[in-house]
Amino acid sequence: QVRLVESGGGLVQAGGSLRLSCAASGRTFSNKMGWFRRAPGKEREFVAGITLSGGNTYYADSVKGRFTISRDNAKNTVALQMNSLKPEDTAVYYCAAGPGTVLLTVGSGYNYWGQGTQVTVSS
Repeated sequence: QVRLVESGGGLVQAGGSLRLSCAASGRTFSNKMGWFRRAPGKEREFVAGITLSGGNTYYADSVKGRFTISRDNAKNTVALQMNSLKPEDTAVYYCAAGPGTVLLTVGSGYNYWGQGTQVTVSS
């Protein structure tokens, strides 16, 4: 069992930055990790993913160049640095963990999820 706890959400003006963190506990931190988000009235969507080694990262087109995912395996944490935030980035952001390296950009590739943290970007 893996428990994931997100933190770092909040209210920020457009153009600002936020850093989300996800702390993992339980089983060995040996999974691919991802961030997803769900905006009001919309389906959950992939935001960013990172492999176990941290050597490979993937991003949704909508956040490329603005968001950066990173992980610290020694501390069992994964972070999402979000810069140049836009109102359309407003959503609940979820941290996820899953086995292997396949299906990194889809929700079905993950079997552990955090409770989510709200990010609100005002215009």
